[in-house]
Amino acid sequence: MEISTQPHSIIKDIALAADGCRKLEWVQGRMPVINQLRREYAQTRPLSGKTIACCLHLEAKTGYLLQTLQTAGAKVIACASNPLSTQDDVVAALAGSGITVYAIHGESMSEYERFLNLALDAGPDAIIDDGADLVTLLHKERQQQAKAIIGACEETTTGIVRLRSMDRDGALLFPVIAVNDAYMKYLFDNRYGTGQSVWDGINRTTNLVVAGKNVVVAGYGWCGKGVSMRALGMGAKVIITEIDPIKANEAIMDGFQVMPMSAAARLGDIFITVTGNINVIRGEHMEVMRDGAIMANAGHFDVEISKQDLTSLACAKRLLKNNIEEFTLSDGRRLYLLAEGRLVNLAAGDGHPAEVMDLSFSLQAMSLVYLLQNRQELGCHVYNVPAAIDQTVARLKLQTAGVAIDGLTTEQKAYLADWDTNL
Repeated sequence: MEISTQPHSIIKDIALAADGCRKLEWVQGRMPVINQLRREYAQTRPLSGKTIACCLHLEAKTGYLLQTLQTAGAKVIACASNPLSTQDDVVAALAGSGITVYAIHGESMSEYERFLNLALDAGPDAIIDDGADLVTLLHKERQQQAKAIIGACEETTTGIVRLRSMDRDGALLFPVIAVNDAYMKYLFDNRYGTGQSVWDGINRTTNLVVAGKNVVVAGYGWCGKGVSMRALGMGAKVIITEIDPIKANEAIMDGFQVMPMSAAARLGDIFITVTGNINVIRGEHMEVMRDGAIMANAGHFDVEISKQDLTSLACAKRLLKNNIEEFTLSDGRRLYLLAEGRLVNLAAGDGHPAEVMDLSFSLQAMSLVYLLQNRQELGCHVYNVPAAIDQTVARLKLQTAGVAIDGLTTEQKAYLADWDTNL
């Protein structure tokens, strides 16, 4: 399976590089904020002499982030955070540009784990993670190496949950910046990026109409809000399942039905999980689903839809077409699983739009520089992205879009600062 034609890289085929370069060129023209940072970093080279290991979805937008880190002076090592999200042509283009890559679309779990270890074998100074796999591996199996790591930046909700748990237990061996929790990340990437890209993946794969169907969205966080909003816009009847009473009330106020999965399972035509938790859709739900029900996952790991239960219930299974598995139950009902239950927007699509990832990856680059420059002041904890970085990305986005906003006058600043002002 492996074809390695670049020193140290393990990729599918370097001959695919030209196609990957064109993809990188396309996204570069639509990521103005990170372009501005890249011009600045080319002069200041804040990552000079540092090795950065990145475990990310290796597609064009992520590839452009890696090239930006390289421009900032870093030696960049990359591996995939999901076996099905890797785009082999982009990987080839990155390998051809001097970035060390260990990734092949469809790699086995043993290869996946081997590539994680190879990335860490490079002796990185810092980590950019998507799901906390590199950080977890360091803490479980490579603790001595972990003590030498300056720090990490984490991209996803699922990763942050894992890392905050480690922080609470006092297990973290280096500081981590929670990039996912920045306003300019979750308000746009999680909501608008996930909302659009999930439906891009589902529609591209199934080629079915959404209007008039019952869409069940499990989880009403920012990703769930985005998926639900886009489903409503396409004419679906949307049902939300939740465990958080506050989010459930919010979903009701937003105009959606809310009910337990046990009830929603009987009604849904399309099910989308966006929770970050395990076994959200289980055998008890599958047993009452309609014939033809479609299940897709938009959480980071392929654990939200119980594939074990689905396989146990089925008397026959076949790959109907690319990214659609058909499971026939003993009573003749057919249930469909998209993209092996992995991230449907990346495994069956191209991921979030470039304009959205421009914001997230600008936060990543700036947070990494901040981490390296301020390590002495940071303990071994999870930290939010500094507000100044969040604000900088927001202002750069407006500037590059040609949008001006108001500022406070001296009088207004004084008014807000004086608690004893006569109203």
